[in-house]
Amino acid sequence: MGRIKRKILENIEVVDFAAEGRCFARIKGEVTFLNGAAVAPGDIVKIEVKRKRKGWAEAYILQIQSKSTNRIEPFCTHFGTCGGCKWQHIPYETQLSQKFTQVKDQLERIGKIQLPEFPNIIASPKTQFYRNKLEYTFSNSRWLTREEIQADESFERNALGFHIPGKFDKVLPINKCYLQADPSNAIRDFLDNYAKKHQLKYYDHVIHAGFLRSVMIRTTSTGQVMVVVQFAEDLKQEIHDLLSGLKSTFPQITSLFYFLNFKRNDSFADLNPIYFAGKYYIEEEMEGLKFRIGPKSFYQTNSEQAYELYKVVRRLAEIKSDDIVYDLYTGTGTIANFIARNAQKVVGIEYVEEAIENAKINSQINNISNTSFYAGDMKDILNKEFVEVNGQPDLIITDPPRAGMDKPVTELLLEISPKRIVYVSCNAATQARDLNILDAKYQVVAVQPVDMFPHTHHVENIVSLILRD
Repeated sequence: MGRIKRKILENIEVVDFAAEGRCFARIKGEVTFLNGAAVAPGDIVKIEVKRKRKGWAEAYILQIQSKSTNRIEPFCTHFGTCGGCKWQHIPYETQLSQKFTQVKDQLERIGKIQLPEFPNIIASPKTQFYRNKLEYTFSNSRWLTREEIQADESFERNALGFHIPGKFDKVLPINKCYLQADPSNAIRDFLDNYAKKHQLKYYDHVIHAGFLRSVMIRTTSTGQVMVVVQFAEDLKQEIHDLLSGLKSTFPQITSLFYFLNFKRNDSFADLNPIYFAGKYYIEEEMEGLKFRIGPKSFYQTNSEQAYELYKVVRRLAEIKSDDIVYDLYTGTGTIANFIARNAQKVVGIEYVEEAIENAKINSQINNISNTSFYAGDMKDILNKEFVEVNGQPDLIITDPPRAGMDKPVTELLLEISPKRIVYVSCNAATQARDLNILDAKYQVVAVQPVDMFPHTHHVENIVSLILRD
């Protein structure tokens, strides 16, 4: 990709959406992808062309000269700076239409397979306050506006909020986030105010020093709340005082943990959570089944829509009472336990050992006795010997991470040859790549996109396949 001399163009019309939530324009018939600002089809913009390649180019938006009638007013004051909820200015019906088009295009263009007609995307009942988990970052380098930088004044530099896209050390303080319901905003504000009042050190992400690092807030549809705070220094009295103050101010907090993280990154997958107060978990519930969620557990972040997703999986799976089912990338066994009553046996496989322990507990507390779970790398565990021990699967449900399945796993599915496969994905592009391999033996008989994340370009997609005769 070659850089070009500075080239500014005005009165350029935004044509349509592109992949990853971006938009594009056509300049002399050539596609130009637009970066740097939230635009909508029909906007007229001033751009600077940054890169050019044969057949397409990339440009940075300098100004929205006139707004499209397709726009609506964003509901959040942080829109355009925060980096989250990038489609607030797009009507929800248009968002759904674009996500449907995105799934269809990627399955056809990348998968190159025959597809059935499939129904419209399933909309999220909530388009605000739908998340059950948010993470905020402490930083001693608050994002300053251009006006603040130019002003001859000193400003508060500590902030608790979200990272600015592309700026690892800059954090935008949040007044109100519309992603997670109460008491999420109030808990964040308490921690920020307490830290400033007591002059606690916010983390410096450049030199990796400081006391307060991050906070994760989890809520459930049953009304339970978990708070997990990360500290970068083991200041026992300060930790005790802060968490005690938090707990007394918010008695509705069900579970309170913290991590001591002395690493140069915020990941806590390899750290041990330290219990402070309340229960050791919070619980989500679906159809009378309880699912325990710990500080390190994965659970779909839109609880209500997760239930709709799992119901579609169960319906498309067409599980029979004598079926042996493998649930790949099972996580904490949510799908495995959700469908267990319909099957003879369900076998779950997951890389994270703690998740597998939670999956076993979730079976125990729900009196489910026909599940078994294994921890380890999928491509190492799932082999012919594993099938000999656990039985030939009639159905495989797979819900891999965004990167999709490793090619050896996809090829092994062809060897195992279950009668049916249900493939759940948060990335239709990698799903399409894997479906192209499975096409050697399998026919896609159903597709169902599900919107889990309103105001973003992300979309969940479920594909049902049957073994060809």
